[in-house]
Amino acid sequence: MVELDALDQRLLTPLQVSFPLLQRPFEALGRDLGLSEAQVIERLARLRRERVLRQVAAIFDSRALGYQSALVAAQAPDGGIAAAAAVVSAHPGVSHNYRREHAMDLWFTLAVPPGRDLADEAAALAGRAGLRRHYVLPAIKTFRIGVAFDLEGGQARGQGGPQRSKPQEAVPLTDEDKAGVRVMQEDLELVSEPFAPRAAALGWSQDRLFGWLASAQERGFLRRYAGVLRHREAGFGEGGMGVWAVPEADIERLGQAFARDGAVTHCYQRPVFDGWPYSLFTMVHGADRDGCERALAALAVRVGGWSGRAVLFSTHEFKKERVKYFLEQPC
Repeated sequence: MVELDALDQRLLTPLQVSFPLLQRPFEALGRDLGLSEAQVIERLARLRRERVLRQVAAIFDSRALGYQSALVAAQAPDGGIAAAAAVVSAHPGVSHNYRREHAMDLWFTLAVPPGRDLADEAAALAGRAGLRRHYVLPAIKTFRIGVAFDLEGGQARGQGGPQRSKPQEAVPLTDEDKAGVRVMQEDLELVSEPFAPRAAALGWSQDRLFGWLASAQERGFLRRYAGVLRHREAGFGEGGMGVWAVPEADIERLGQAFARDGAVTHCYQRPVFDGWPYSLFTMVHGADRDGCERALAALAVRVGGWSGRAVLFSTHEFKKERVKYFLEQPC
């Protein structure tokens, strides 16, 4: 954990929700904080060096881009989780890869580009990694997605209100859109006019670039342009994944109820399997495990004391980065 002063907190908390899409965004950020543009840039550079600030970039919706994606729960070979995780993490479509305290001890997200079959790709990867078993768990319904760490208040909150539960469908993309995605998914340079080289790489003016970003958000394939933090370094040392065994008839009602709770940052319906009865997944974050447990226990009370649940804590992060889209890398 890194000690953050009041200005760090005031800078980073709103940065996770949106970043100024202006020619000189750091000047705009400093205006609200009483800092110069140079001071904002230096502060963010320090926070990046200290590994608090992971990146500032466009955050895209993989399904809207035509990619298939899923969470995969797997059981690593006895005594071989590190080697198995290394094979999994080497896949360019794997963005998150964690060890969790459960018989299904290796959890990763996998995305594949249009034209590839997700289940086949997961099975092939499981075979290469020597995984004993695996479940492919795509989001059937999304009730909430997105976390913002309130560094001043010391709480992790879901961004915005509950989401529509229907999964995002792929939207028609032009070659220009794909070029924009390739450029804007990269981490932003900490310079006075950081969007100028991005626009130049695309052969656009900065105004055209900002217009394209607005259009991408309207069309549904850009979630937001914002900063992403490393939660442990920012003071949120634990993330508890609460999984709930919910009858089909109650999923919509409970999923919406979970999503309305401010402590829940992510909430999904996922498929069930023999040996895996949990259909609703919720994420909460806190400074310690007790805080996460309390948040989930309170959530259970508020939705009627639902008892068919488990909490899976991560014990090691093998990989956490965003998938790079339309780079035409072999999987």
